[in-house]
Amino acid sequence: MAVVNVKSTAVTAGDAFPQSNISQRISGGRLRERVGVTEATSGDSIGSTYRLARVNSGDRISRVLLSCDAITTCAGDVGIYDIASVNAGAVVDADFFASAQSLASALVNQDVTHEADAADAGAGFGLADVEKQLWQALGLAADPGKWYDVAVTLTAAAGSAGTIALKVQYVDGN
Repeated sequence: MAVVNVKSTAVTAGDAFPQSNISQRISGGRLRERVGVTEATSGDSIGSTYRLARVNSGDRISRVLLSCDAITTCAGDVGIYDIASVNAGAVVDADFFASAQSLASALVNQDVTHEADAADAGAGFGLADVEKQLWQALGLAADPGKWYDVAVTLTAAAGSAGTIALKVQYVDGN
């Protein structure tokens, strides 16, 4: 084993001489939040989608927090969709943040930001993506400069009704 000294992007930029500029998305940016609430109805089937928050491709996602009532037998992916006016609202990555997250028990601000990465062995929004803007984390070659919806897509039907809420915390560089 070896002793190593490793620096993050922000620390490396701060140590540089002359000092190099570091994006506010990585260091010193303001944390912002988008929230959304919707209702699931008993009988909503697998594949039902609940679009809860809208984020920009240039945002750096910090946390995705999921809350819900206990919705009997229900589970869902938390992922990214195009908005309705772009590509007919098609799925970009249905389980980018979370894969088959149980909604059968009540959740209060359950952090699902990296759940899919852990569940899918490297797929989804992983630890290596924390400094990246959303478009980079999605693996795109350039920033498309567009909006995306963060949505819950049912992977198990809703056996009862209940509220689903989502908070997306992000830094936009402003």
